[in-house]
Amino acid sequence: MKRFAGERKVIIRRCDTYDKDIIRKIIKEGIDELGLKPEGKILIKPNIVTANKEYIHHSFTAPAMLEAMVDSLRQDYRQERITIGESGGIGMPSRMFFAESGIRRMTDKLDVPLVDFNEEQARVVLLENAKLHKTMEVAKSLYEAEFKIWMPKLKFHIVTEITNTLKLNIGILNHRERFLYHDDRLHQKIVDVLEVGYPDVIISDAITIGRGFESSPYPVHLGAILISNEPLACDMVAAKILGYAPEAVLHLVEARERGYGSLDFDDITVSGDISVEALADRIKGVTSPFQDLSKLDSPLTFYEGINIGSGNVCYGGCICSIKGVLGTAEKKYPGTLKKAKKAAIVMGHYQGDVIHPDDIVVLVGTCAGVSGRLEAKKIIRMKGCPVKVKDLMLFLLFKLGIKSPAFDFRNLMLLMYYSFISGWMKVTIPIRKRARLENN
Repeated sequence: MKRFAGERKVIIRRCDTYDKDIIRKIIKEGIDELGLKPEGKILIKPNIVTANKEYIHHSFTAPAMLEAMVDSLRQDYRQERITIGESGGIGMPSRMFFAESGIRRMTDKLDVPLVDFNEEQARVVLLENAKLHKTMEVAKSLYEAEFKIWMPKLKFHIVTEITNTLKLNIGILNHRERFLYHDDRLHQKIVDVLEVGYPDVIISDAITIGRGFESSPYPVHLGAILISNEPLACDMVAAKILGYAPEAVLHLVEARERGYGSLDFDDITVSGDISVEALADRIKGVTSPFQDLSKLDSPLTFYEGINIGSGNVCYGGCICSIKGVLGTAEKKYPGTLKKAKKAAIVMGHYQGDVIHPDDIVVLVGTCAGVSGRLEAKKIIRMKGCPVKVKDLMLFLLFKLGIKSPAFDFRNLMLLMYYSFISGWMKVTIPIRKRARLENN
């Protein structure tokens, strides 16, 4: 396990625009201040979890950030062995998000490889410090990387409070392993994969941050870039900016307990031209919808249950799935949740009564149930552990009177087209591997 031994630094720089020349200057000055020297095979890991030209614009690291990073590596540090890699939202082809975000167009212009980790040859590695993922399938570009640059998009998160450096590592997992332990153990899972996804430097896009469901968020201008040499320190600062004490963020506490660093601000150095407090003031009072389902303007009633196996509230499982599907639907069709049918949604095993004799009651999750009385006009069961957002989009929303983005014609055509290409790339991994070996 990699443990940082030097001075833990976070540099906060004011940046109100996505001007790539301004960003490049900030990045260069930050890397130099940290005393780092990018060299060798360099992997840039952004956040490209989702994107859609019509309604999802702020879920991903801005293309200008990535272009500025590549320009700096090439012109300031004379480095050419650069790859950008990501594994997008579960069950969806990353290629679609590469195109919809504009990042594919940018990398084509710069002639930089942009890879979907799901389409690469992978190697199974042992994780020595893990609690859940004892092994991990690591994509070739990640396994061979000699210098890792993580470029997260700072956002509120519907289940983990914040998403920044540590949470970014969910996107180094391929789709086969991404949903494993994505339940009440999500904070442990995040820290497990830090063993492989430990960056050399973090450049966080905090110019426009996201609130609400992080995969289809609403934009909030913050006007900053965070640069750090240590992931836990960077996320401590990010948490405080968003209004959270680091001890309130489970995956940060888990990282501390595993020996990745303390959560004491006296143990890190924060510098730059704008303070944590000034940035926190800029978003004071900003609310992030879908973090608390009971606050939604909707006739739906929600019952959050437990993972019956562990006894814990399954915040990263079916609760996450429901928040995700509702957040995406509302972003695509504003006001659709307010027009939903009167119904109840039970996520996991609820300890109590659910009395809705005139309404639909939806039991979400294989372990979903009610310990007390259950009365309903009709019961719908959605099995899965957790239930996938895709399945909820296709089979549940219309029953609740909610418009589903899954049936949008453009979305369907994009999904079919990019799924075919991605499927072909996965099937031909062995062929491409042999071709590389023969060429070498």
